[in-house]
Amino acid sequence: MPPAKDNRKRPNNRGDKAAPNGQPQKRAISRGEAIRAQKRNAEDATRIASQYLDADSKSGGGEQQRRANFIDDSPRLKIIGLGGMDGGGSKNTILVEYKNDVVIIDCGSDLGVDLPGINYGIADMSYLDSVKHKLRAYIITHGHLDHIGGLPHMMPLYPAPVYGSRFSIGRVEEIFQNFGLPMPDGFELKTVAMNENTHERLKIGEFTLEFVRITHSIPGSTCVVLDTPVGRIINTGDFRLDPNPLDHERSDTERLIELGREGVLALLSESTTSERPGRTPSESTIEQSFIDIMENSPGRCFMAMFSTNVNRIQMIINAASHHGRKIALDGRSMVSTLEMAVRHGFVRIPKGTIVPIASVASMKDEQIVVVSTGCQGEPNSALQRMASGDHKHIKLKPQDTVVLSSTPIPESGNDALVGNMVDDLMRKGVHVYRHETRDLDGCGPLHVSGHASIDEYKEMIQMTQPKFFIPIYGSYRSKQRHIEAAVEEGIPRKNTINAENGEVIALDGNKMEIAGVAPHGTILVDQTGAIVSNIVVKDRLMLSQEGLVAVVLTVDKKSGQLMTSPDIISRGFIYMKDQEELMNAFRAELKRAVSQRFKRIDLDRFKAELREHVTHFLYEQTGRSPIVIPVVNVIGGAKVGGQNMKPTGQQGQNRPNVGGAKPQGQKSPEQEAAELQERFAKMRAKLLNQDARVD
Repeated sequence: MPPAKDNRKRPNNRGDKAAPNGQPQKRAISRGEAIRAQKRNAEDATRIASQYLDADSKSGGGEQQRRANFIDDSPRLKIIGLGGMDGGGSKNTILVEYKNDVVIIDCGSDLGVDLPGINYGIADMSYLDSVKHKLRAYIITHGHLDHIGGLPHMMPLYPAPVYGSRFSIGRVEEIFQNFGLPMPDGFELKTVAMNENTHERLKIGEFTLEFVRITHSIPGSTCVVLDTPVGRIINTGDFRLDPNPLDHERSDTERLIELGREGVLALLSESTTSERPGRTPSESTIEQSFIDIMENSPGRCFMAMFSTNVNRIQMIINAASHHGRKIALDGRSMVSTLEMAVRHGFVRIPKGTIVPIASVASMKDEQIVVVSTGCQGEPNSALQRMASGDHKHIKLKPQDTVVLSSTPIPESGNDALVGNMVDDLMRKGVHVYRHETRDLDGCGPLHVSGHASIDEYKEMIQMTQPKFFIPIYGSYRSKQRHIEAAVEEGIPRKNTINAENGEVIALDGNKMEIAGVAPHGTILVDQTGAIVSNIVVKDRLMLSQEGLVAVVLTVDKKSGQLMTSPDIISRGFIYMKDQEELMNAFRAELKRAVSQRFKRIDLDRFKAELREHVTHFLYEQTGRSPIVIPVVNVIGGAKVGGQNMKPTGQQGQNRPNVGGAKPQGQKSPEQEAAELQERFAKMRAKLLNQDARVD
């Protein structure tokens, strides 16, 4: 008895149905369905890229549309978060406006943008186009990139002096020096360093500015106090109330209490970690951990941390000196920031402690500590290159010890980067100390947050006693949690606002409300510092999802037939050498399309129909919808061997030949045809690029 027939549908190795003759069998899919599938891919890419739209894209383009949502000429104080009011606090940029004066508090970058080829995002400052004549100053709370990273892009377009603490100004000067693109002719960086310890006050237009010392994870951190004709506002910047910082520069709580007694109209308080209970431990609690780890490490020690955490670097230097070890610095930002910190007196290094990274290989293992960047697993950072074995001077070995003195940045998605790097380190036999596993490793704490916990946020409200409360620099949920804490501290709920980016908060002495929406959005920047269009990002996303297919056809203008077999180029779609059946069927479809439609319609319409036809065919055969680029070379003119070989558009009429003599410099049709064939062959070779993925 013959075996029962197996009626189950089995896919071939391409995932397509196979016909009895071995040729690809079309699915019952209409052209409209294929086009809709490609449209869905485009919509998916648009949805992802739309998280980072600029102001023009948000409004649909046009100057009038960009400004139509916000018209307010009343003499009220306006506060506009152009960045920093979402996403965990990034590209922090807050504009304060009163009549004819505008200042910008912070101008940061968003380092958490996860798009192809994008390095970071900055706030779209299109609103400044209408008020740039009012701009008086950029005011910096502290020197982290999410608060100053946008300055090299914005200041050349909207120039004004930068005000900040001495360390913050040093950081601003540092990022301008290291910026990858040249500044425009005539641009001059103007900075004003103010003393946050003496309560120095400066007049800026209608505003009076004062900085108040606050503790954070970088020196020179300050609260911004801005006295305005409407009332006093305080922007806390990023902060924690550390009772025992290493540099002994405690938060100036006495001045904050004094300002609160004098009267504060509005408190703009950072909200990054408002969902964390209690209080943040002091930075000083981790110093002993570094001493103990170095004492118990048999070989080299590698300490990875943020280059701006100068106090922690000082702890490492102190611990290394205690054990008689030398320090090698690795990572461009680490070296640059530490040089600036030493120059301004924020770090003290014993003479002879620092050695070049190139000399580490020749030193005894127990004599060296390497302080590097890469605690977040950043691609191409110093520690990441060591973990992957690509570092120029360092080859890790089993007796080495690596300490990650950080935790992944909230909302950044760095957890996977850090995890993969730790895996690579452990594959090399290296012992890795992390703050998250300190109890398992039997060591003390290795990291404390630079941000306050909820009890400290409440204490800030208690000290300043504001009439109105505006949470800033945080996600919507963390800002809402902060509002609940403010209500617990006695601020009426009607006097609080959880504002989004772009919303215009208008205040007078008695009322706070949302008065409109200013143009806002995100400008995307690549690794060179150049601006990248959102349209380009959408194309990159579509390419990353489905790939690209380019079809190159050479058509005889007179006969309307293909002169050569179609050239097909695939990138990120399929490997063509493994898909011979599909490619043969594809070429047959292209030949049929040319013979049936080329001479019946104009060239532009033919290319549009060809794109749809190819999209339909590929979706039928593979269920995928790549970007399709048709290239049609139309050849026509002088005849050689029955073929029309002069390109369309080239003059094909011969000059009169008097007496049968060949005019000087004129080429015969055979010569022209031969040259044309040679040019076409070169063009074809250039298009195909001799790549194995091209059939």
